[in-house]
Amino acid sequence: MKLNHVIESQQFTRESLEELFDVARGMEKLSTQVKSLANKIMISLFYEPSTRTRLSFEAAMMRLGGNVASTENAQNFSSAAKGETLEDTIRVLSGYGDVIVLRHFETGAAHRASEVSEIPIINAGDGTGQHPSQSLLDIYTIKKEIGRIDGLKIAMVGDLSNGRTVRSLAYLLSKYDNVKMYFVSPPNVTMGSDIKEHLQKHGVSFEESPDLKDVAGKVDVIYQTRIQRERFTSIEEYEKAHGVYIIDNEIMDVLPEKSIVMHPLPRVDEIKYEVDKDPRAAYFRQAHNGLYIRMALLSILLENR
Repeated sequence: MKLNHVIESQQFTRESLEELFDVARGMEKLSTQVKSLANKIMISLFYEPSTRTRLSFEAAMMRLGGNVASTENAQNFSSAAKGETLEDTIRVLSGYGDVIVLRHFETGAAHRASEVSEIPIINAGDGTGQHPSQSLLDIYTIKKEIGRIDGLKIAMVGDLSNGRTVRSLAYLLSKYDNVKMYFVSPPNVTMGSDIKEHLQKHGVSFEESPDLKDVAGKVDVIYQTRIQRERFTSIEEYEKAHGVYIIDNEIMDVLPEKSIVMHPLPRVDEIKYEVDKDPRAAYFRQAHNGLYIRMALLSILLENR
Protein backbone atom coordinates (compact mmCIF):
# COMPACT_ATOMS: atom_id res chain seq x y z
CA MET A 1 0.00 0.00 0.00
CA LYS A 2 1.29 3.46 -0.95
CA LEU A 3 0.29 6.45 1.16
CA ASN A 4 1.44 10.04 0.65
CA HIS A 5 -0.83 11.63 3.27
CA VAL A 6 -3.65 10.49 5.57
CA ILE A 7 -6.31 13.18 5.20
CA GLU A 8 -9.74 11.54 5.00
CA SER A 9 -11.44 8.18 5.25
CA GLN A 10 -12.55 8.24 1.61
CA GLN A 11 -8.99 7.69 0.41
CA PHE A 12 -8.97 4.11 1.72
CA THR A 13 -10.32 1.11 -0.18
CA ARG A 14 -11.38 -2.18 1.37
CA GLU A 15 -8.19 -3.71 0.05
CA SER A 16 -5.97 -1.01 1.56
CA LEU A 17 -7.82 -1.34 4.87
CA GLU A 18 -7.05 -5.05 4.99
CA GLU A 19 -3.39 -4.35 4.24
CA LEU A 20 -3.29 -1.76 7.02
CA PHE A 21 -4.95 -4.16 9.46
CA ASP A 22 -2.43 -6.88 8.58
CA VAL A 23 0.39 -4.50 9.48
CA ALA A 24 -1.40 -3.47 12.70
CA ARG A 25 -1.81 -7.11 13.73
CA GLY A 26 1.93 -7.50 13.26
CA MET A 27 2.52 -4.47 15.46
CA GLU A 28 0.43 -6.04 18.23
CA LYS A 29 2.81 -9.01 18.30
CA LEU A 30 5.90 -6.87 18.89
CA SER A 31 7.12 -7.34 22.45
CA THR A 32 9.96 -4.82 22.33
CA GLN A 33 10.83 -1.59 20.57
CA VAL A 34 12.00 -2.00 16.98
CA LYS A 35 14.26 0.32 15.02
CA SER A 36 12.45 0.43 11.67
CA LEU A 37 12.02 4.22 11.89
CA ALA A 38 15.34 5.03 13.54
CA ASN A 39 16.54 8.51 12.57
CA LYS A 40 13.02 9.53 11.49
CA ILE A 41 11.34 12.48 13.21
CA MET A 42 7.60 12.89 13.71
CA ILE A 43 6.31 16.42 14.38
CA SER A 44 3.07 16.50 16.35
CA LEU A 45 1.45 19.88 15.72
CA PHE A 46 -1.72 20.21 17.81
CA TYR A 47 -3.81 23.38 17.80
CA GLU A 48 -6.52 21.71 19.92
CA PRO A 49 -6.31 19.69 23.15
CA SER A 50 -5.64 15.98 22.84
CA THR A 51 -4.57 13.15 25.10
CA ARG A 52 -5.09 9.80 23.37
CA THR A 53 -4.42 10.87 19.79
CA ARG A 54 -1.26 12.87 20.46
CA LEU A 55 0.27 10.50 22.98
CA SER A 56 -0.62 7.34 21.04
CA PHE A 57 1.00 8.78 17.90
CA GLU A 58 4.08 9.76 19.90
CA ALA A 59 4.23 6.38 21.63
CA ALA A 60 3.80 4.67 18.24
CA MET A 61 6.71 6.62 16.77
CA MET A 62 8.96 5.84 19.72
CA ARG A 63 8.05 2.14 19.68
CA LEU A 64 9.24 2.09 16.08
CA GLY A 65 12.54 3.65 17.09
CA GLY A 66 11.78 7.14 15.81
CA ASN A 67 11.95 10.54 17.48
CA VAL A 68 9.27 13.11 18.28
CA ALA A 69 9.14 16.90 18.25
CA SER A 70 5.88 18.05 19.80
CA THR A 71 3.70 21.04 20.59
CA GLU A 72 0.30 20.50 22.20
CA ASN A 73 -1.07 24.06 22.24
CA ALA A 74 0.11 25.49 18.96
CA GLN A 75 -2.72 28.01 18.74
CA ASN A 76 -1.31 29.90 21.72
CA PHE A 77 2.34 28.82 21.89
CA SER A 78 3.51 28.84 18.29
CA SER A 79 3.97 31.50 15.65
CA ALA A 80 0.23 31.22 15.00
CA ALA A 81 -0.12 33.52 18.01
CA LYS A 82 1.88 36.07 16.02
CA GLY A 83 -0.36 35.72 12.98
CA GLU A 84 1.57 33.15 10.93
CA THR A 85 -0.62 31.18 8.52
CA LEU A 86 -0.95 27.43 8.77
CA GLU A 87 0.58 27.09 5.30
CA ASP A 88 3.74 28.97 6.31
CA THR A 89 4.05 26.93 9.50
CA ILE A 90 3.81 23.69 7.51
CA ARG A 91 6.35 24.90 4.92
CA VAL A 92 8.86 25.53 7.70
CA LEU A 93 8.17 22.40 9.76
CA SER A 94 8.34 20.10 6.75
CA GLY A 95 12.05 20.92 6.68
CA TYR A 96 12.49 19.76 10.26
CA GLY A 97 11.03 16.28 10.23
CA ASP A 98 9.75 13.34 8.20
CA VAL A 99 6.00 13.39 8.98
CA ILE A 100 3.61 15.91 10.55
CA VAL A 101 0.63 14.83 12.66
CA LEU A 102 -1.75 17.79 12.62
CA ARG A 103 -4.79 18.59 14.73
CA HIS A 104 -6.48 21.87 13.89
CA PHE A 105 -9.67 23.70 14.80
CA GLU A 106 -10.56 24.53 11.17
CA THR A 107 -12.32 22.04 8.91
CA GLY A 108 -10.16 21.39 5.85
CA ALA A 109 -6.91 22.41 7.55
CA ALA A 110 -5.24 19.04 6.93
CA HIS A 111 -5.98 19.23 3.21
CA ARG A 112 -4.53 22.74 3.08
CA ALA A 113 -1.43 21.53 4.88
CA SER A 114 -0.96 18.61 2.49
CA GLU A 115 -0.97 20.98 -0.49
CA VAL A 116 2.16 22.79 0.71
CA SER A 117 3.99 20.14 2.72
CA GLU A 118 7.08 18.34 1.43
CA ILE A 119 6.51 15.47 3.88
CA PRO A 120 3.42 13.36 4.75
CA ILE A 121 0.59 14.96 6.70
CA ILE A 122 -1.59 12.86 9.00
CA ASN A 123 -4.92 14.45 9.86
CA ALA A 124 -5.42 14.03 13.62
CA GLY A 125 -8.73 15.90 13.52
CA ASP A 126 -9.71 19.07 11.69
CA GLY A 127 -12.57 21.02 13.20
CA THR A 128 -15.86 19.24 12.55
CA GLY A 129 -14.39 17.63 9.44
CA GLN A 130 -12.69 14.26 9.84
CA HIS A 131 -10.48 12.17 12.11
CA PRO A 132 -9.32 9.32 9.85
CA SER A 133 -6.90 7.56 12.20
CA GLN A 134 -9.71 7.32 14.77
CA SER A 135 -12.07 5.74 12.24
CA LEU A 136 -9.35 3.31 11.18
CA LEU A 137 -8.84 2.13 14.75
CA ASP A 138 -12.63 1.97 15.14
CA ILE A 139 -13.03 -0.37 12.16
CA TYR A 140 -10.06 -2.41 13.40
CA THR A 141 -11.71 -2.70 16.82
CA ILE A 142 -15.06 -3.75 15.38
CA LYS A 143 -13.43 -6.44 13.28
CA LYS A 144 -11.49 -7.77 16.29
CA GLU A 145 -14.49 -7.68 18.62
CA ILE A 146 -17.36 -8.69 16.30
CA GLY A 147 -15.40 -10.65 13.71
CA ARG A 148 -16.87 -8.94 10.64
CA ILE A 149 -17.89 -5.61 9.13
CA ASP A 150 -20.21 -6.80 6.36
CA GLY A 151 -23.75 -7.02 7.68
CA LEU A 152 -22.95 -4.80 10.66
CA LYS A 153 -25.69 -2.91 12.47
CA ILE A 154 -24.36 0.11 14.33
CA ALA A 155 -25.95 2.90 16.35
CA MET A 156 -24.13 6.23 16.30
CA VAL A 157 -25.25 8.21 19.32
CA GLY A 158 -24.77 11.76 20.60
CA ASP A 159 -23.31 14.77 18.82
CA LEU A 160 -23.48 13.61 15.21
CA SER A 161 -23.44 17.10 13.71
CA ASN A 162 -20.08 18.15 15.16
CA GLY A 163 -18.56 14.70 15.66
CA ARG A 164 -15.69 14.20 13.23
CA THR A 165 -15.21 10.64 14.52
CA VAL A 166 -18.67 9.49 13.44
CA ARG A 167 -18.35 11.29 10.11
CA SER A 168 -15.09 9.49 9.31
CA LEU A 169 -16.49 6.18 10.52
CA ALA A 170 -19.59 6.52 8.34
CA TYR A 171 -17.41 7.05 5.27
CA LEU A 172 -15.38 3.92 6.05
CA LEU A 173 -18.41 1.76 6.81
CA SER A 174 -19.92 2.72 3.45
CA LYS A 175 -17.22 0.60 1.80
CA TYR A 176 -18.68 -2.60 3.27
CA ASP A 177 -21.74 -4.65 2.32
CA ASN A 178 -25.16 -4.68 4.00
CA VAL A 179 -24.24 -2.24 6.75
CA LYS A 180 -27.09 -0.48 8.53
CA MET A 181 -26.59 2.66 10.60
CA TYR A 182 -28.94 4.07 13.22
CA PHE A 183 -28.46 7.76 13.99
CA VAL A 184 -29.59 8.63 17.53
CA SER A 185 -29.11 12.26 18.48
CA PRO A 186 -30.80 15.32 19.95
CA PRO A 187 -32.63 17.37 17.28
CA ASN A 188 -30.03 20.17 17.23
CA VAL A 189 -27.04 17.86 16.51
CA THR A 190 -28.31 15.41 13.90
CA MET A 191 -26.07 13.76 11.31
CA GLY A 192 -25.10 16.13 8.50
CA SER A 193 -26.86 16.01 5.15
CA ASP A 194 -23.53 15.46 3.35
CA ILE A 195 -23.02 12.15 5.16
CA LYS A 196 -26.59 11.04 4.52
CA GLU A 197 -26.29 11.94 0.84
CA HIS A 198 -23.04 9.95 0.64
CA LEU A 199 -24.71 6.92 2.21
CA GLN A 200 -27.70 7.17 -0.15
CA LYS A 201 -25.38 7.44 -3.13
CA HIS A 202 -23.57 4.25 -2.07
CA GLY A 203 -26.72 2.33 -1.19
CA VAL A 204 -26.04 2.22 2.56
CA SER A 205 -29.10 1.80 4.75
CA PHE A 206 -29.60 4.23 7.62
CA GLU A 207 -32.37 5.25 9.96
CA GLU A 208 -32.79 8.18 12.32
CA SER A 209 -34.37 7.33 15.65
CA PRO A 210 -35.01 9.18 18.91
CA ASP A 211 -35.22 5.96 20.96
CA LEU A 212 -31.83 4.67 22.13
CA LYS A 213 -33.30 1.81 24.14
CA ASP A 214 -35.22 0.50 21.14
CA VAL A 215 -32.19 0.77 18.85
CA ALA A 216 -29.86 -0.84 21.43
CA GLY A 217 -31.74 -4.11 21.11
CA LYS A 218 -31.10 -4.28 17.36
CA VAL A 219 -27.41 -3.50 16.90
CA ASP A 220 -23.96 -5.08 17.03
CA VAL A 221 -22.29 -1.83 18.09
CA ILE A 222 -23.35 1.24 20.01
CA TYR A 223 -20.90 4.01 19.16
CA GLN A 224 -21.50 6.64 21.83
CA THR A 225 -20.04 10.15 21.53
CA ARG A 226 -19.65 13.14 23.82
CA ILE A 227 -21.81 16.22 23.46
CA GLN A 228 -18.99 18.61 22.59
CA ARG A 229 -19.52 21.79 24.55
CA GLU A 230 -16.64 23.51 22.72
CA ARG A 231 -18.50 23.17 19.39
CA PHE A 232 -21.61 25.10 20.49
CA THR A 233 -22.04 28.83 20.02
CA SER A 234 -24.33 29.19 23.05
CA ILE A 235 -24.79 27.42 26.37
CA GLU A 236 -28.52 27.17 25.60
CA GLU A 237 -27.91 25.01 22.53
CA TYR A 238 -25.47 22.85 24.47
CA GLU A 239 -27.97 22.27 27.27
CA LYS A 240 -30.58 21.13 24.73
CA ALA A 241 -28.29 18.29 23.69
CA HIS A 242 -26.42 17.45 26.89
CA GLY A 243 -27.61 14.47 28.92
CA VAL A 244 -30.31 13.33 26.49
CA TYR A 245 -28.72 9.94 25.71
CA ILE A 246 -26.85 8.12 28.46
CA ILE A 247 -25.72 4.49 28.42
CA ASP A 248 -26.35 2.80 31.76
CA ASN A 249 -27.26 -0.67 32.98
CA GLU A 250 -30.80 -0.22 31.70
CA ILE A 251 -29.48 0.19 28.14
CA MET A 252 -27.01 -2.66 28.63
CA ASP A 253 -29.87 -4.94 29.65
CA VAL A 254 -31.35 -4.76 26.14
CA LEU A 255 -28.04 -4.80 24.23
CA PRO A 256 -27.45 -8.24 22.67
CA GLU A 257 -24.96 -10.51 24.44
CA LYS A 258 -22.33 -10.39 21.67
CA SER A 259 -22.66 -6.66 20.94
CA ILE A 260 -20.25 -3.98 22.15
CA VAL A 261 -20.21 -0.36 23.29
CA MET A 262 -17.58 1.95 21.81
CA HIS A 263 -16.62 5.56 22.48
CA PRO A 264 -13.78 7.65 21.00
CA LEU A 265 -13.20 9.22 24.45
CA PRO A 266 -12.98 11.33 26.47
CA ARG A 267 -16.34 10.68 28.07
CA VAL A 268 -18.04 13.04 30.46
CA ASP A 269 -21.29 11.52 31.73
CA GLU A 270 -22.71 9.87 28.61
CA ILE A 271 -21.59 6.38 29.73
CA LYS A 272 -22.13 5.57 33.40
CA TYR A 273 -19.15 4.11 35.25
CA GLU A 274 -21.29 1.10 36.14
CA VAL A 275 -21.00 0.01 32.50
CA ASP A 276 -17.19 -0.27 32.64
CA LYS A 277 -17.19 -3.71 34.25
CA ASP A 278 -19.44 -5.17 31.54
CA PRO A 279 -17.35 -7.25 29.08
CA ARG A 280 -19.26 -5.60 26.23
CA ALA A 281 -17.71 -2.24 27.19
CA ALA A 282 -15.01 -2.08 24.51
CA TYR A 283 -13.98 1.58 24.66
CA PHE A 284 -10.72 1.12 26.57
CA ARG A 285 -9.71 -1.79 24.33
CA GLN A 286 -10.64 0.49 21.43
CA ALA A 287 -8.27 3.20 22.71
CA HIS A 288 -5.43 0.68 23.04
CA ASN A 289 -5.93 -0.39 19.43
CA GLY A 290 -5.09 3.17 18.42
CA LEU A 291 -1.43 2.52 19.21
CA TYR A 292 -1.20 -0.38 16.74
CA ILE A 293 -3.09 1.38 13.95
CA ARG A 294 -0.91 4.45 14.31
CA MET A 295 2.25 2.35 14.35
CA ALA A 296 1.02 0.75 11.12
CA LEU A 297 0.27 4.13 9.49
CA LEU A 298 3.68 5.55 10.40
CA SER A 299 5.41 2.42 9.19
CA ILE A 300 3.63 2.45 5.83
CA LEU A 301 4.21 6.19 5.35
CA LEU A 302 7.87 6.29 6.32
CA GLU A 303 9.70 2.99 5.96
CA ASN A 304 10.39 3.42 2.23
CA ARG A 305 10.93 7.19 2.20
